[in-house]
Amino acid sequence: MGKLFTRIESHHRDFIEKQKMFFTATAPLSAAGHVNLSPKGLDSFRVLSDTRVMYLDINGSGNETSAHMLENGRITFMFCAFDGPPLILRLYGKGQTILPGDDMWDELLQAFDLKIAARQIIVADIHLVQTSCGFSVPLYDYSGERDHAFQWSEKKGPEGLEKYKEEKNRISLDGLPTALQIAAE
Repeated sequence: MGKLFTRIESHHRDFIEKQKMFFTATAPLSAAGHVNLSPKGLDSFRVLSDTRVMYLDINGSGNETSAHMLENGRITFMFCAFDGPPLILRLYGKGQTILPGDDMWDELLQAFDLKIAARQIIVADIHLVQTSCGFSVPLYDYSGERDHAFQWSEKKGPEGLEKYKEEKNRISLDGLPTALQIAAE
């Protein structure tokens, strides 16, 4: 049976910091909309306090998380132990998208070394932490990070990245505006 907590405790933080991968899940309010579930890697997640987290979201082909943050703010983060003792940890919260040029951008970006591929930062206030056994999660050996996003971003260059975001990241799969769309208006 899972355990519930109202904050991120120190042992949760230690577990989170050791993970090489996490998942984000968001959904629109419409029952006809699509639930978004995204794997994330690299060194892109930070625990800011026992009730606040953030992750650096790199350029990608969709931007569902931002659209859902704008519409309703709901987000779930999930971490799984793929090595060591089994554990699944979920963080439930309300989030917001921080874009380049926003007041908090420069300060928050300092926490990361992934700047070239940075699209936005998602900051979330956590109201519930859940742990569960993770007994059925398979064991995997970590062999390194992929550098494709960095190579792709460098090849595109700043102007190419802006054009790509204009074409691919302003409207969600369900037609919802993202923070990038709102900022452009």
